Amino acid sequence: MGHMKSLTRKLWFETRKRHEFIDLTGQVVEAPHDSGIQEELLLVNAIHITTS
Repeated sequence: MGHMKSLTRKLWFETRKRHEFIDLTGQVVEAPHDSGIQEELLLVNAIHITTS
């Protein structure tokens, strides 16, 4: 059995408007590839309560 890799990546965004959509798809998809992880389970968590 091999070693399990893990990756933590924190993304910060500042918005200009009260309501704004930010597409994170590219950053989320690329993160595991950059680390060399071959199989992945991905958890995306919005830290702030007003983020969804």
